[in-house]
Amino acid sequence: MSEARHEVSEAQTARRADIGRRIGVGLMYGLWKPRVLGAWKVPATGPAILAINHSHIIDGPVVMGVGPRPTHFLIKKEAFVGPLGPFLLAVGQVKVDRAVADRTAITQALGILDDGGVLGIFPEGTRGEGDFASLRGGLTYFAVRSGAPIVPVAVLGSTERRGRLVKELPPLRSRLDVVFGDPFEAGDGSGRRTRKALDEATVRVQRQLTTHLENARRLTGR
Repeated sequence: MSEARHEVSEAQTARRADIGRRIGVGLMYGLWKPRVLGAWKVPATGPAILAINHSHIIDGPVVMGVGPRPTHFLIKKEAFVGPLGPFLLAVGQVKVDRAVADRTAITQALGILDDGGVLGIFPEGTRGEGDFASLRGGLTYFAVRSGAPIVPVAVLGSTERRGRLVKELPPLRSRLDVVFGDPFEAGDGSGRRTRKALDEATVRVQRQLTTHLENARRLTGR
């Protein structure tokens, strides 16, 4: 009975994420002009982790709307306030308490990957300059633990002024670039999950993400 309930729960979660994607498509293409490059690099089936740079509050909704597959994002619990909270849960997003090792969120995220879903993570942990300069260990942990490939994603144009946060939304109908990179494995093939192995993997992941961001900027002229 418990396995059946788990399967129903996973199916419901997937449907919710698909609803979120449909809403995102309407919003993103209705308000701005996204240019999407490399979306075909996201695996068509099976688990995958989208690692996205984060400089503006709309980065998540943008990727949710233009990504080729429904995506479940890890979102800080502080965002689940007022009517936004029930909405985020209704579209399959995962609430996480960043102040502790949130076992509920970890279990839910790993369940999504085990079920062949797509998990969206901002590896910098919070909005910043969006340059992948400071990565937290969550991305590496989920990638090594699940074996899911990481797909780097660069969102460019949500703020054109580097070096500071811009709270205002981008001008309506302005162009936003979303560049998907080649998927890669976080682990070194040894299967190790020690602290040292995870730290080494985080260094490799950061190098890959930074390289993708640099290439995306050259490609788009941002």
